[in-house]
Amino acid sequence: MSRYLYLVRHGEQVDAEYGLPEGPLSARGNAQAELIADRLSGVSFDAAWTSPLQRAIDTAGVITNRLGIAPAEPSALLMDCVPSGPTPDTPAAFEPFYGGITEEQIAAGEAQMTDAIAEWFAPSRDDRTELLITHNFVIAWFVREVFGGPAWRWMGVNQANCGLTIIRIRTAKPPVLVTHNDCGHLPPELRTGLPEEHSV
Repeated sequence: MSRYLYLVRHGEQVDAEYGLPEGPLSARGNAQAELIADRLSGVSFDAAWTSPLQRAIDTAGVITNRLGIAPAEPSALLMDCVPSGPTPDTPAAFEPFYGGITEEQIAAGEAQMTDAIAEWFAPSRDDRTELLITHNFVIAWFVREVFGGPAWRWMGVNQANCGLTIIRIRTAKPPVLVTHNDCGHLPPELRTGLPEEHSV
């Protein structure tokens, strides 16, 4: 049996344009969400989940409305977080990132990702397809988990706003990364959220 996780990073939010800490989707974010919804129109989902942060809830609302499926269920396990702290093998180039991150934030993120992996990487008794609308670091941690990479290896694994990542969880074999950060449904002008040199 296979469990497919369709991971979508939320659309661009207004803070990208106006410097707000948390807010609704921007016009581009709404367009991104509509396009990923159209991309997923042929997929039959058994469940949809979303981070409870507004940018993810708004993205989920656009997608589920356009697909004509039940609203996504909020899950704190999909919230934006810092999945792990620095380790002895963390490359020096990533060390400045942790300058403003507290030990409490790191501990909370580690606990959250432990629970998230236990929740969604558990094999299913039946074939199952789930939609998860979440955040850049969460998807990066899931991708790291697929390959069994070191704890720091989520860093530098980036997803565009409304990029698509698909992971297949198998009963008796390791998980498979089917696709990562697929942006084929997004025209170049709507590919936001990546490091600038990779945004088009």
